[in-house]
Amino acid sequence: MCGIIGYIGNRKAVPVLLYGLQRLEYRGYDSAGIAVIDREEDKIIVEKQVGKIKDLQEKLWNKKIEGNIGLGHSRWATHGEPTIENAHPHTSKSGTIAIVHNGIIENYLELKKELEEKGYKFRSQTDTEVVAHLIEEFYNGNLFETILNVVKKLKGAYALGIISSYEPDKIIAVKKGSPLVIGVGKDENFIASDIPAVLEYTKDFIILEDDEIAVITKDNVEVYDINGNKIKKDILHVNWDISAAEKAGYKHFMQKEIFEQPRTVADTISGFSSQINEDLYNTVVNADRIYIIACGTSYHAGLVGKFWIEKFAKIPVEVDYASEYRYRDKIINDKTVIIGISQSGETADTRFALIDAQKEGAKTIGIVNVVGSSLSREADYTLYTYCGPEIGVAATKTFTAQLIVLLLFALELGLKKNTITKDLYEDLQQKILSIPSKIEKILLKEKSIKDIAYKYMNASDFLFLGRNINYPIALEGALKLKEISYIHAEGYPAGEMKHGPIALIDDKLPVVALAPMDKFYEKMISNIQEVKARKGKLIAVATEGDENIKELVDDIIYIPKTEDELYPILTVVPLQLLSYHIATLLGKDVDQPRNLAKTVTVE
Repeated sequence: MCGIIGYIGNRKAVPVLLYGLQRLEYRGYDSAGIAVIDREEDKIIVEKQVGKIKDLQEKLWNKKIEGNIGLGHSRWATHGEPTIENAHPHTSKSGTIAIVHNGIIENYLELKKELEEKGYKFRSQTDTEVVAHLIEEFYNGNLFETILNVVKKLKGAYALGIISSYEPDKIIAVKKGSPLVIGVGKDENFIASDIPAVLEYTKDFIILEDDEIAVITKDNVEVYDINGNKIKKDILHVNWDISAAEKAGYKHFMQKEIFEQPRTVADTISGFSSQINEDLYNTVVNADRIYIIACGTSYHAGLVGKFWIEKFAKIPVEVDYASEYRYRDKIINDKTVIIGISQSGETADTRFALIDAQKEGAKTIGIVNVVGSSLSREADYTLYTYCGPEIGVAATKTFTAQLIVLLLFALELGLKKNTITKDLYEDLQQKILSIPSKIEKILLKEKSIKDIAYKYMNASDFLFLGRNINYPIALEGALKLKEISYIHAEGYPAGEMKHGPIALIDDKLPVVALAPMDKFYEKMISNIQEVKARKGKLIAVATEGDENIKELVDDIIYIPKTEDELYPILTVVPLQLLSYHIATLLGKDVDQPRNLAKTVTVE
């Protein structure tokens, strides 16, 4: 959830740390801080602030901190409220150890009690402070050896960055369950939670695996396993340009990422063919069941994927929230395939659920956006989306790219199983190629969608309705609105409206009806008429050329005509824009919604 940045080199550390924290803002946070070994005072200086990175910058204004090694952290509160005392970095009793931490130390209360019995006083309510005191308690003159011993006492998930004034020439980094990368530069090195944090300085990275520990100096990186055995690590060179993480003239990252979808969908279509793996498809073709596990927006993509895989490949598919699936009594054998979907590839619930299923004999596939992410390494097979960094917390371009991957995957399976004809396969492939241009046409309607947003921005509730393959899009539309505008919204299968939600409909409730001209169109019209009879305010997402619907609804957003199976990739785009403009008209911070984080790396 939180963000870690570390630097060692010849530059002044403070500007590098603050820049990295700004790059990590999209992860979500409520406080931030830095710790720098000041070379003039020969001690660790810690500065922390509740609020935004800019508040920390203002606090540091005119403060002279001369140091070339330091750590930075943006915290999303888990243990303890958002306060300066609970903000990271945390230090040991003597102030000679500073630590930043992502994750949760599950046995911290037990460890804290042991330390308190030895006379340690705790300044915070966090689990992290325990680790700083443990390192000081067991320090034996060798920081690396001490940390090796300390981490064996820890239970849970953690990414740790550690510095000490005892050994001011190194950073120690430890990874278990939470993401951590090392940026490799010339006469300088970095640690970070995410690659974009240090792309300004390097494009070469070492990806730490679980139970690995690194000793980082300004001109060297050494990686060891948890038993102290040295490991040879490959360097990953990334091709992202830092401009990919800039707003490029848009008001918000979310708006930019919505408008990038013609390109990211096209890139994902073209990139998919290079991922076709005969072994992967042979495994899935022979599967007797597929489970798709995911969280949030990725879960909604999985629901759409279920329709496609069952339609084209005739394989039974179950979709489950990863946080629930992990703790269920699972029915798994060697013909079970698990598909885990995660934009970041670091979502804790999805990763751990996939790993647990793997241990029981299932074959696993990860659908991820971030190359080198934990899920991409842990799954038996990986299918990538080609979106580049997604900075806005609310997923947009990665959702449509996930849909594309699931659709193309389903079609390949169908072709391999002979459950679809070659003609249908080629016809749909050709129509998929037109999707980016159709999304561009929808994006041209932004102004009219903003006008609709203005009309309904003060509503206290919304209802989103869809049928069949567009029902998950109703769920996604409601989630987007909730995430960034804080307006209560529900997504429902339209046929279920009569079984409860219809009681909510009155002349104050906006109802968004997904009514493309597919085989369920007439049934959706019936649902629209039911809403209209109860004076609900109707916003329809409809197919261009549909004149009949005008008489039934208050507002219409038209989308281009396409095949029935492809509509979800189009119907979601106006819902993204509608939510975005309602939120911005209300003055909300759409890139960093309250209480949310881009990557949920804790359970």
